[in-house]
This record gives sequence, structure tokens and C-alpha cells, in this order.
Amino acid sequence: MGIRSGRRLGVDVGRARIGVAVCDRDGLLATPVETVRRDDATDVRRILELADEYDALEVVVGLPLSMSGGDTLSTADAREFAARIAEQRPVRLVDERLSTVTAQRGLHQAGRNTKNSRAVIDQAAAVIILQHALDHERSAGAPPGATLP
Repeated sequence: MGIRSGRRLGVDVGRARIGVAVCDRDGLLATPVETVRRDDATDVRRILELADEYDALEVVVGLPLSMSGGDTLSTADAREFAARIAEQRPVRLVDERLSTVTAQRGLHQAGRNTKNSRAVIDQAAAVIILQHALDHERSAGAPPGATLP
């Protein structure tokens, strides 16, 4: 089956910032877009604006599960944020365990420190979340994660 055609927006939901990434129409490569400040009045609106701007097929939201696969406080927060997006756009929740750790490690290896790179780390985590979702869809022949109703 392969991968569905169309751009997707990848979102890493954090308590202070939201990392955003986008992929090409062929679903091959995820790239960073921006970091959105977490603000109940404007954050979802900005994600929806970006989804419109990139004509996104869906928004892929990382679900921060515990290492054992269970929910955490961050998981509930990400689900709530995703539900707000899902009121206007298709949303797919995907496991994002270790995406931020992987992003931090990559930036440290490139000589960047965490304190001065938080916004970049959020975008890099969104890239990792989206790229994993794309790679999964390509290898499994089915969309990743779960859709929100």
C-alpha cells in the first residue's frame, strides 16, 4: 500500500512550548517549522493556521507515554491539546517516547547546549515524531497511531 500522499504537521506538545514540523507531499522527509509558545488563547489557533498554510492532510501529535507504555500527566495534557485541534482538523496520536531525549542528544552532539536550544529541541522533537510516523506508515502500509474522533 505504501504511504498516503499529502503533507502532515508534526506536533510536540510541551508545557511551555510546542514544536512544529512538516513533511513534503510524498511523506518522505520531516523538517522543522517553528516553536509555538504555549498559550491557551492562541496556541491551537496557530497550529491550525500552520495546518492551513501547509495544506496538511492531518496533524500528528506526539503522545508522551511512560517507558512502560502507560499514561502520565503529560499524556493527558497532549490528549487534551490534540482534542482541541481535532475539533477542526484530522488528528493522529502517535507514541513519542524518547523523542525529546533523542532531539537533545542530537543537538549536544552538534555542540549545542540545552539551555540556549530549547526552541530548537522542541522543533527537533516534532521532526522526530513526524519522521517516525512517516517511516512507520511506509513500512507497515497503514497510518500510524490512533485517530481522534
